[in-house]
Amino acid sequence: MARISLLISLLLSLASSFTTIPSRFTTTPTSQTTLEMGFGDAFKGAFSNDDKLGKVQNAGLKNGPDYNDKVTINGKAVKAVTGQKVAIVANAARVRIKYDCQAGDCGTCMIKMNGRKVKACQSNIPRGKCAIETL
Repeated sequence: MARISLLISLLLSLASSFTTIPSRFTTTPTSQTTLEMGFGDAFKGAFSNDDKLGKVQNAGLKNGPDYNDKVTINGKAVKAVTGQKVAIVANAARVRIKYDCQAGDCGTCMIKMNGRKVKACQSNIPRGKCAIETL
């Protein structure tokens, strides 16, 4: 019988330890904490959107690159972008052109473009027909 009364008193003491705290001891936050460090606060709105800029535009090329489909290298039709270096277009088409300086000083990369001798490392793809022949 002594054991039962000891067990009951133990259970009652455990049950009383799980009671809720009266509301007069709880606190509710009344304000938000803001962290102001000084120098970095000057950049608070630096990366926010500016309403005066208008609608967001694509940062890429407008209407895409200007392709020239009338380019041939040694009779092989290749796709090139107008203004692209001839050396890059020839390399993409797997046409071998010898280079030494890549600056246009030595003349090793001479080719014929539309009947004229030019340096491949310095020449760009023009608009319209472009016939390139290696020498």
